[in-house]
Amino acid sequence: MAKLVILSAGMTGRSHELKVDKTTIGRVEDNAFQISEPSVSSHHCEVVLRGTEVVVRDLNSTNGTFIGGEKVTEAVLKPGQTLRLGQIEIRLETGDAPVPSKKLAESTMVMQRGVSLNELEKGTRGGFDTVGKGFSKKDNKINKIFLVGGIIVGVVIVALVVFAIFSASR
Repeated sequence: MAKLVILSAGMTGRSHELKVDKTTIGRVEDNAFQISEPSVSSHHCEVVLRGTEVVVRDLNSTNGTFIGGEKVTEAVLKPGQTLRLGQIEIRLETGDAPVPSKKLAESTMVMQRGVSLNELEKGTRGGFDTVGKGFSKKDNKINKIFLVGGIIVGVVIVALVVFAIFSASR
């Protein structure tokens, strides 16, 4: 008997046997195969048994239905192929020997090495400042004008206070 087996982390191994002619898959409870994951639409797709074929039909899902990496609206799903609903990957298995999973190798990602402390101190890696002279202070004329204006206003206020004190004491 054919069954759908989830390959995605956190749900690995969850399965659903295809016992009836039409199986709905989605996030909400009224689906025959409920997958509670935000990237899966409430009524994502349906799986229809047509003789010996397993046909997948997208139900206008938000994130699409994919078989072997290709977006489909309706297509035949063959044993061992991967069906992706949003971020969830599912494999069709039949009563034959189970198909070995390549999920671990597919999900391995090579990440670029970070910056070492020596590189930071030497400035050997590129970046925003390609000349290698580090960060420099911006020369902003408006800030200078406000600073000079503030100093002048401060001096005038101090002069008025001093004048007022001397005038009141006479």
